Amino acid sequence: MAKTLRLHPERLFPSDPAARAVAARLYAEIRDLPIISPHGHTDPAWFAENAAWTDPTSLLLAPDHYLYRMLYSQGIPLEKLGVPSRQGPSGADPREAWRLFASHFHLFRGTPSSIWLNHVFGEVFGFTQALSTETADEYYDGITAALATPAFRPRALFDRFRIALLATTEGAVDELPHHRAMRAEGWHGNVVTTYRPDSVVDPEHEEFAGALARFGNMTGEDVESWDGYLLAHRKRRADFIAMGATASDHGHPTAATADLSRPAVEALFAKVVAGKADAAEAELFRAQMLTEMARMSLDDGLVMQIHPGSFRNHNTQLFAAYGRDKGADIPRQTEYVQALRPLLGAHGNDPRLSIILFTLDETVYARELAPLAGHYPCLTLGPAWWFHDSPEGMRRFREQVTETAGFYNTAGFNDDTRAFLSIPARHDVARRVDSAFLARLVTEQRLDEDEAAELAFDLTWTLPRRAYRLNNLPADPRG
Repeated sequence: MAKTLRLHPERLFPSDPAARAVAARLYAEIRDLPIISPHGHTDPAWFAENAAWTDPTSLLLAPDHYLYRMLYSQGIPLEKLGVPSRQGPSGADPREAWRLFASHFHLFRGTPSSIWLNHVFGEVFGFTQALSTETADEYYDGITAALATPAFRPRALFDRFRIALLATTEGAVDELPHHRAMRAEGWHGNVVTTYRPDSVVDPEHEEFAGALARFGNMTGEDVESWDGYLLAHRKRRADFIAMGATASDHGHPTAATADLSRPAVEALFAKVVAGKADAAEAELFRAQMLTEMARMSLDDGLVMQIHPGSFRNHNTQLFAAYGRDKGADIPRQTEYVQALRPLLGAHGNDPRLSIILFTLDETVYARELAPLAGHYPCLTLGPAWWFHDSPEGMRRFREQVTETAGFYNTAGFNDDTRAFLSIPARHDVARRVDSAFLARLVTEQRLDEDEAAELAFDLTWTLPRRAYRLNNLPADPRG
């Protein structure tokens, strides 16, 4: 017998009745605020073309590494889940892939994926019975039918979700055709891009040589000379800014920065371009480029996001068959104090610079990140990220950084997702967890409730607006 799908109205609130009541009041104040999604990986083609999605497998399952990562861990091959490989689209039957997913949905109990998906199933599609083997076809047919209607086109959902701004992320050699198309059409949706130069900054990236050549062709610069290479970055950053970008994004293995002399960096760059840099030199070049990007940000105003600490593509066989971003990235220890010192020594006291730091290593929250952000005017802490984008992860973040960095040296929330339909669910979780954390401070007599209400609004709206320099958004959307 199918189980009822019920989203408890006070989910994620404290169990203590007094704190629960405060959390409910705080959440009610921010629940319906528009969504700022200033960093993510949704496909801009969805909004430029506004084409209908075809089925739940291609929309919800195949692109979501949170889902197929778990399924793969239980021995289910990616080829059976509709995940595309390096050879092209999957040959799996979408309905059979969905049935396989539904029959294993119990694997997600207690995970944030179940919270997000049940929100999508209940709030977006209106299902009242839980996903299971028995309801798999009902879900598949219901979602497929809904996706064929105008109300479920990307732009209609963008409006329904009350998204005030959504940022996608594109590489340095992306020509931004979809962003250009949206701008030319004049669609009202506020979709902007983000500059991600990793493929032309990381000598160990498998596409580096080809990407560097395209980089030169696109910009008309001699990218094999140090000056030409830097000018090419400046030109591409200007292209991204013209498409609404307010931020760059840097997914380096570590947080290392460097500030080399010109002769030293020119010698290093020559080895990089020649393909002769070893692993240590590749790391040093990435480190130098973070400092160079900071210098460029001083001129053009882009906010730097530094996302270090992931061992990318740990599963070499999966990477060979399926490519990047297929659920085999693993967090590792990340050091920030010494790593950031060269960059901060050069530019850390300049108020024109804004850097948002992220981590996958929770052990550094209180020891390194909070003290750094609690001192340097250029630093802001990004929210709990990726593996820690969960109720417990968000609580741990607030508990460990607030006493040293406060609330106002953090950037609010961003969802960092490829799964468009999960955006409201992810923001709802963040709003509930923040309300619960603030309610605890109120009931412990550490905050007045009116202060907590102001903080709830600031964490939801003011801080992401400020951190990402979204000056085209109103200071208060409530009117």
